[in-house]
Amino acid sequence: MQKHYYLPTSERVPDEQYRNLLKTILEKGKKMMPIHGQAAWRLVGHRMEFDMKNGFPVITERDMSRNWKGAIGELVAFLNGARTLDEFVSFGGPKVAWEGTVTEEKCRIFGLEAGDLGPGSYGPGWTAVPTPYGIPFNQVDNLVNQIRKMPHLRTHVLDPWIPYFTCNANAEFPRKVVTAPCHGWVHVHIFQEDKTFILEHKQRSADAPVGLPFNIIEYAALGLELERILGYEYVFDKYVYYISDAHIYESQLPYVEELLQDEPRTFPTIDLAETSPTDRLQEFRKENFLISDYNPHIRSFSTIPTPL
Repeated sequence: MQKHYYLPTSERVPDEQYRNLLKTILEKGKKMMPIHGQAAWRLVGHRMEFDMKNGFPVITERDMSRNWKGAIGELVAFLNGARTLDEFVSFGGPKVAWEGTVTEEKCRIFGLEAGDLGPGSYGPGWTAVPTPYGIPFNQVDNLVNQIRKMPHLRTHVLDPWIPYFTCNANAEFPRKVVTAPCHGWVHVHIFQEDKTFILEHKQRSADAPVGLPFNIIEYAALGLELERILGYEYVFDKYVYYISDAHIYESQLPYVEELLQDEPRTFPTIDLAETSPTDRLQEFRKENFLISDYNPHIRSFSTIPTPL
């Protein structure tokens, strides 16, 4: 079975982009006081571009080897439309990432049952958009079908945002989501001339020390899945990542300072197992992904503080 092409490890170049982002937030970010009540340094507008021949973008500034698959479990859950915490966990999503946001107390604020992320959350936003036709629209299926049938189009898009479920100010449209989507805006650019594609991802809000490394893995994994589903007819060439609001909280500063002490190392290899799906994105599971050549600095930082 064909696999994604990576340069040999000896030819890969260490990627400085995550490290540079952290430095830029500290140097140029504006100090602000968000709703969480803890000061943060906030940078508006940042772009990264990963050459997918240069390895799979798992950061090496800290050790992600024990929990990188949690990011893919989250992706799998969203692709399958998971809305409740139980559904999310059943598809391999990390329970610890969401259980604190769907308590009975917090869900009650939005008129939801305990454990319900809401109809405005990622899974429903990608797979069950309400329509005037009486049937929900599944963007995940449409994305793949449209690329297969009409690759020349520039509308190969996933968008998790359902405005009338995420608003806060209009009483006629009460918010129906415990956490408005922070990421998940995807645009796939197909280049028929050289048989490649670029996966472009936009993130609304990024906790740079904690959540962002997982989100980067998540959408790079989506690129590998698409490459496999498309039969390797198009090569996953580049991964473009935009962040609207990248921030570091005050309590995270000691961890960030330690992360910045060492230079990054080369990215690892992540391949799909030979038995991985070839038909629908929804069929992938985190067990389909295999990592090798990963040599991070030994810092797990499993308890970096982050406000909820």
